[in-house]
Amino acid sequence: MEKSPDAFRTISEVAEELDLPQHVLRFWETRFSQIKPMKRGGGRRYYRPNDVDMLRGIKHLLYEEGYTIKGVQKILRENGVHFAIAIGTGDMSAFEELTRKNAEAARAAEQEKSKRTARQAATADAEQDMVVGQAKARGKGIFGFGGKEAEEGDNSGKPGLSRENRALLQEALFDLLECKRLLDQAR
Repeated sequence: MEKSPDAFRTISEVAEELDLPQHVLRFWETRFSQIKPMKRGGGRRYYRPNDVDMLRGIKHLLYEEGYTIKGVQKILRENGVHFAIAIGTGDMSAFEELTRKNAEAARAAEQEKSKRTARQAATADAEQDMVVGQAKARGKGIFGFGGKEAEEGDNSGKPGLSRENRALLQEALFDLLECKRLLDQAR
């Protein structure tokens, strides 16, 4: 009696249909987590129609296309199970659609990467061109907390910063430098 196309198949039926030994199917179950036959009492395996199509696609990739098991694992990870099922069913329209979607996704990722690179370059140029305040005549004490220069102050007659305000500015400067360091690491 012939089974319907939607019927579940035993491992011996699948092995015969795919012209593979049963132990190869069992081995593939250990290497491809996407293959999950139903198991009944006594350990009998029943493959769903999609499982059979996926196995057919995996067989095609391994035996006819020459991929290694690691290569097929990577293909399944990147393209999904539907890719292997499309190969197994010979559904070229689904295969081409998945290939087109993957190509578009790769193209979009490449465009995003180039945009990000352009933004980083523009930001770097802007940082180099940016002028922050006026340069001091003396370069010492930029990161110091007070000291001799802080107590002497500026002899120009302008009111200076109090020790507390100077400490707050110093703390803000350290926070900004830490933020810059974190942003540079993220790039």
